[in-house]
Amino acid sequence: MAVALRGARPRGRLHLRVTEQAQTLSPPPDKFAQERQQRLKGIALMCGAVAGFALIDSTAKFLNHHMDVLQVVWARYTFAFIFSMFISNPFTRPSLMRSSRFWLQVGRSTLVLVSTVLNVIALLYLQLDQTVSIMFATPFLVAALAGPMLGEWIGPRRWVAISVGFLGVIVVMRPGAGGIHPAAILTVIGTCMYAFYIISTRVLARTDSTETTLFYSNVVGMIATTIALPFVWTTPTDPFVMLMMVLCGGFGALGHFLLIAAHRLAPAAILSPFIYTQLMWMILLGYVFFGDVPNRWTLAGAAIVIASGLYLLYREQKVKAGG
Repeated sequence: MAVALRGARPRGRLHLRVTEQAQTLSPPPDKFAQERQQRLKGIALMCGAVAGFALIDSTAKFLNHHMDVLQVVWARYTFAFIFSMFISNPFTRPSLMRSSRFWLQVGRSTLVLVSTVLNVIALLYLQLDQTVSIMFATPFLVAALAGPMLGEWIGPRRWVAISVGFLGVIVVMRPGAGGIHPAAILTVIGTCMYAFYIISTRVLARTDSTETTLFYSNVVGMIATTIALPFVWTTPTDPFVMLMMVLCGGFGALGHFLLIAAHRLAPAAILSPFIYTQLMWMILLGYVFFGDVPNRWTLAGAAIVIASGLYLLYREQKVKAGG
């Protein structure tokens, strides 16, 4: 009996060692599946963000007929700041105002402020679908910048898809063929600034919280436009106009919160092509609220860029290797 027990102990220890070794050799969780899930969540947040941006442009275009451009931009940033206070109050949480890259935060906020001003001016002369179609050059610019500036390189297939999307933008603008109003140049300049804004958002997502970046996004624009506000102020008397001013800021706060959150989950070059989904919202809102009927060139360009965006989504779902 004793012999049997002595013989049983080694077998028990051996079984334990074999079990531990099997657990050690078992395959680790699929890290790529987790990363892909994060990217898809980021894409969903990005699509929500650009829906908010479409609503910003729609309310801004409406307000352009009732007040100066700077007052419209002031409403967008001031009410966005007020709404963001419900998400993150810098007075009760002073740490929100602390950034490890303060000047990058200021520079990023200045980029989006100037881009917003240029786009709102352009909306005086252009349809919603025209301005957003030009802004679809953003993914191309972000993809070009993300490699050298962020180390986020993309493969040849994504480059082809983004280039095809950019071709769709050219179809909309039709340069040299009696295309759209010269105000489109303002949107082009704003688009370049917006691309750098996207890059800086990705950089700041590595160090600063979403709430901190959202705070600076709004406070810089609010301060800058408030300084100029006395020179352009027109007191609104229509309650609906007042409501649109408030909503413009609310959509701004929501859109940029989702944008920052998306860049915490996925690379900039992956997210930026989904700016293309904004065109569907712009066409719908432009038609419903302003009676803007997109011409055949806009629809053709939209079809191209949307197809490009769908292909990029397909690649993200199916391909396991980056690029």
